[in-house]
Amino acid sequence: MTADDSYDRLDDDDYPAYTMGRAADMLGTTQGFLRALGEARLITPLRSAGGHRRYSRYQLRIAARARELVDQGTPIEAACRIIILEDQLEEAQRINAEHQRTHPTVSPAGAG
Repeated sequence: MTADDSYDRLDDDDYPAYTMGRAADMLGTTQGFLRALGEARLITPLRSAGGHRRYSRYQLRIAARARELVDQGTPIEAACRIIILEDQLEEAQRINAEHQRTHPTVSPAGAG
């Protein structure tokens, strides 16, 4: 790997750049909270060669959303389900918008 390859990863939202301790510090939460999100299968951190959890920026955004819901009193299992449903809705809306762009509606004959 060259230095240029390393710099390219700085913009990669999926690159697992953060240790569990750093991720917890950035989110203002505990490592136990991050473990709980993993147990609930909301996020699955990559493991380093030494077996340590590593998190991407994308995963940290998901964890931050979970923390927001939990801080509002939502049980962690429910928070995880809400986030999964939000993500599915966003993807469905993206697919629908793309479909509408590529298949514009045709007015029925005689309408107008």
